[in-house]
Amino acid sequence: MTAEKEILRVRGLRKAFPGVVALDGVDFDLRPGEVHVLLGENGAGKSTLIKTLSGAHRPDAGTIEVDGEITGIRSAQDAARLGIATIYQEFNLVPELTVAENLFLGRPPRRFGLVDRGAMREAARGLLERVGVDVDPGARMGDLGIARAQMVEIAKALGLDARVLIMDEPTAVLTTGEVDRLFEIVTALRDQGVAVVFITHHLEEIPRVGDRVTVLRDGRSVGRVPADTPEPELVRLMVGRSIEQQYPRERSDAGEPLLRVRGLRRSGVFEDVSFEVRAGEVVGLAGLVGAGRTEVARAVFGADPYDGGRVEVDGAPLRGGDVHAAMEAGLGLVPEDRKGQGLVLDADVAENLGLVTLGRAVRGGFVDRAGQRRRAAEMAGDLRVRMSGLHQPVRTLSGGNQQKVVIGKWLMADARVLILDEPTRGVDVGAKVEIYRLINSLTAAGHAVLMISSDLPEVLGMSDRVLVMARGRLAGELPAGEATQDAVMALAVSDTGKES
Repeated sequence: MTAEKEILRVRGLRKAFPGVVALDGVDFDLRPGEVHVLLGENGAGKSTLIKTLSGAHRPDAGTIEVDGEITGIRSAQDAARLGIATIYQEFNLVPELTVAENLFLGRPPRRFGLVDRGAMREAARGLLERVGVDVDPGARMGDLGIARAQMVEIAKALGLDARVLIMDEPTAVLTTGEVDRLFEIVTALRDQGVAVVFITHHLEEIPRVGDRVTVLRDGRSVGRVPADTPEPELVRLMVGRSIEQQYPRERSDAGEPLLRVRGLRRSGVFEDVSFEVRAGEVVGLAGLVGAGRTEVARAVFGADPYDGGRVEVDGAPLRGGDVHAAMEAGLGLVPEDRKGQGLVLDADVAENLGLVTLGRAVRGGFVDRAGQRRRAAEMAGDLRVRMSGLHQPVRTLSGGNQQKVVIGKWLMADARVLILDEPTRGVDVGAKVEIYRLINSLTAAGHAVLMISSDLPEVLGMSDRVLVMARGRLAGELPAGEATQDAVMALAVSDTGKES
């Protein structure tokens, strides 16, 4: 395609927030009937760019052209008028309303001044058929799963006659089969002439769905390459350096067991789970979704009750269902839902880093706030948290930096055993390596790590031993030298877990 056919053209876009330049002269263009992947580390400027294109932010400098004409996008209504629709990671849907009501929210078809529900259902059915999803237009939105809710979001965008569809991390919470279906729909939309901006952290997805890639780094556009560009070159463009080893595990000699779990059970959830994690080692906990991995981790930490069994930390029994006792014993949990369970989003970076140690910072009935902020500043510096300052609300950090804060609060508390549940979900490749190096530093200092991950290469690359769960039971244990993808999957799909 030629430049004359560009539907969207961005030149020299700049956007600054207090203490942070989010976009620093970004160039970007989009052609009808293409999937243009927007790639970059967390904090590179991707979210700011798409929010500027969707009317949530106004640029400080630069131009946006649509169909060859310079335009100002000052609101979501302006974006919709120009045919630009955005699907964010957090869906803009109302769970209590029906699918049809969500599809035509704020613009229902009317007849004689009243909402024409028959026409709305029929139009909704047509939009749903266009994206190939079999959903009753009268179904309650909150009863749909994430995958079908995402398809409804796409149908909603098409109902607005969107010519440009921006998709922010659409595969982050989908299964493999759901990702395949999404890619089929994206390809069909491309064939219909819809232009798609596709944001992903999964490099292997790019050649499957994309045509071109624009890479952002530190708020600048640093490269535009074909979608079949080799992954090492994409990584080099993203982080400004080559990453020779994707999983830089530095193994330490294992010491005494710091965490022992014996016969843990919870009716209908998990049964007879026994394992231990030693000082200086990373134990991976693998298994399919629904195998019970997260449920076991939460029970060990005291966040959920269990019916029987025993948990010991450094040889001492731990009272079940008591998070405070777990923290006092030296346990820490980085949950899979960092925003919902790991952070106080409206609090700032310093306050979040000090959450676990707040009780210890009381002197004479008063919190030593100066001491807390000093320790938080040291931790943020050690973790290289990218922020405007400790006062920055944690909700405004990138995903990778939010995850560093969640981990950092446990490092400040000197947790002896750290349970990491999906530690790199939604985190770019550069931040992943930084988190892996944090894990190495923990085990080198004699701490123990239990890591749950659905990313099997991550489990294999960073674990000293791998435990595999199937249907609520431990199906087996593999040392690092014997842990292959085939071996882990064979245990993960086994009919019954074996007794430990």
